[in-house]
Amino acid sequence: MGIVTRKRYTSAFKAKVALEAIKGEHTLAELSAKHGIHQTMIAAWKRQAIVRIR
Repeated sequence: MGIVTRKRYTSAFKAKVALEAIKGEHTLAELSAKHGIHQTMIAAWKRQAIVRIR
């Protein structure tokens, strides 16, 4: 078995995906399929972005 490493996302990518989620033009499921990321990650990034905006 090889070493399994976690995928790391840049803050710019997280911000881009979170902004798309905040806009609400697409569902989390659609964004998840588009970017290949689980819906819960997108939801978490969205919450973090909203907290930082305030």
